[in-house]
Amino acid sequence: MTHQAKAVYDHMMETDYCSQWMGITPIHIEEGHCKIQMTVKKEMLNGFGILHGGMAYAFADSAFAFASNSYGRVSVSIQGSMNFSKSAKEGDILIAEAKSLNITHKTADFDVLVSHKETGEQYYFFRGTVYRSSKEVLNIK
Repeated sequence: MTHQAKAVYDHMMETDYCSQWMGITPIHIEEGHCKIQMTVKKEMLNGFGILHGGMAYAFADSAFAFASNSYGRVSVSIQGSMNFSKSAKEGDILIAEAKSLNITHKTADFDVLVSHKETGEQYYFFRGTVYRSSKEVLNIK
């Protein structure tokens, strides 16, 4: 884990109550790359007993946020889409891995693959774009 990327992750997690509630833990954090994990809770399920689509999106979005802000500049989502390949169930441990595709001065594109930790099967695929501001993450209170 690079020092700045880890410091940004820690700073963001201090007040990222959604990611805290989801039980997200870091596996690998570096500039432009983030790998996190969570276990699917009963409270995350929809009426069919599978992970609610909004929760799957939120998990991928957290990896996206940590990876895009890892360069130290405040970066906020301006576009995101997700494909749902397979449904996660209660107790499944998921990994979300975000990787940068293209970084410019004002925007950046990322892919996030959400897979089952034990089987490696792909469950969800997210692609998003952020706007990169000139503000520094570590100077935001």
